[in-house]
Amino acid sequence: MTDIRVNGRVYAVDVPDEMPLLWVIREVVGLTGTKYGCGIAQCGACTVHLDGEPVRACLTPVGTVAGRDVVTIEGVGATEVGARVQAAWLEEQVIQCGYCQSGQIMSASALLAKVPKPSEAEIDEAMSGNICRCGTYVRIRQAIHKAAS
Repeated sequence: MTDIRVNGRVYAVDVPDEMPLLWVIREVVGLTGTKYGCGIAQCGACTVHLDGEPVRACLTPVGTVAGRDVVTIEGVGATEVGARVQAAWLEEQVIQCGYCQSGQIMSASALLAKVPKPSEAEIDEAMSGNICRCGTYVRIRQAIHKAAS
């Protein structure tokens, strides 16, 4: 039995320590906003925050998160930065199919929490691990700039 803290709430989960955090969040905790994309940490759809840092939940063993803070797309809007990013995403009409967007928002929120006014290079670096099959990269960048202003 492992206790994990997700979006400020503690869950006692009876799963193997090596089980990916993604499956614990989705299947055990029941929060389905974090998506499975590739399973090899290349697409960014499964991005969550672990102690404020963006991580890929598909490869993060649940045994490594005990005593740490996990924030998912369902909880990021409770933060000032997360709420600004989500609002900017809507204002800029970023979403098309939407599948990658929870990961995109989580990466953007982590960036803006550390760098309130990021440069183009900082945005490129922070968002480089998030793939959007619909190609909404221009609107994603506009939304990040809007949330930063």
